[in-house]
Amino acid sequence: MSAGGGNKAIIAALTANLTIAALKFLAFALTRSSSMLAEGIHSVADSGNQVLLLVGGKRSKRQASAEHPFGFGRERYIYAFIVSIVLFSVGGLFALYEAYHKYQDPHPIEGSFWWVPLAVLIGAIVAESFSLRTAIRESNHTRGDMGWVRFVRTAKAPELPVILLEDFGALIGLLFALFGVSMTLLTDNGLWDAAGTAMIGLLLVAIAAVLAVETKSLLLGESASASDVAKIEEAIGNDGATHIIHLKTLHLGPDELLVAAKITVGSQESGAQIAAEINDAERRIRAAVPIATAIYLEPDLYVPEAGVTPSANGGSARTPASGDGGGQV
Repeated sequence: MSAGGGNKAIIAALTANLTIAALKFLAFALTRSSSMLAEGIHSVADSGNQVLLLVGGKRSKRQASAEHPFGFGRERYIYAFIVSIVLFSVGGLFALYEAYHKYQDPHPIEGSFWWVPLAVLIGAIVAESFSLRTAIRESNHTRGDMGWVRFVRTAKAPELPVILLEDFGALIGLLFALFGVSMTLLTDNGLWDAAGTAMIGLLLVAIAAVLAVETKSLLLGESASASDVAKIEEAIGNDGATHIIHLKTLHLGPDELLVAAKITVGSQESGAQIAAEINDAERRIRAAVPIATAIYLEPDLYVPEAGVTPSANGGSARTPASGDGGGQV
């Protein structure tokens, strides 16, 4: 997934959240509704998160250095992880605190501006729906036939899953706030407002936890997708003479993939012939998987085990002659 689609969704969400945050704080100032305050803080946290994602995307494009020879692609993962922390602490925990505070001192929404929270919430639902639609449209460019849960769990670029979860959470949170405010107006009981605020807090904490788990996995280092691994295996073995002994892949960033493999070569081949085979295999890998930016292929001599034919999928069909420990020449 290119960063362009993610940036478009981020900017759409940022524009919506900044406008909505101002209106929510205005509604809180006029009515003292804790749901509106929690939603205002939620929008501020979301806006800050979107700025962090944009900063992470920009910093990830820096050129590799001697200290960081594989570049800075993982900056996008780091900033996405910070987003989960901000959403948890600023958004979720503050909403839960505000809910407890309102529970201790419940008061109804009074005065001539009682209608303002309803108008702001309905307008915010419309704006967030447009923002979510943009995120869905951009995600569909790379999602293929995957379900949404699988897309969020397997996407290597963090921006769109983060924006999808934020926008979805924002819509559900707005419905919770609308429920709390409406029930408070109907019953003159501020406990409904506290309940709506608490539901917003729990929702944000849950979303932050999901984001933290997924971005932690990316930070630790994930392999290429199954489809990309299959393409790499096919690219290495499609000359009919080269087979994979073992293959490892690692995402250096969403659009940067490290490929390391040990491959078979003929025992009678010269150094020049082996180098040519490796160079050809690298070209085939890059053609099949363009994000393979770092490729390291190690040649080795292997003899198949009795009754087993070598294959190109890196299985246990080959016995190492050297370098892998065990096996026989």
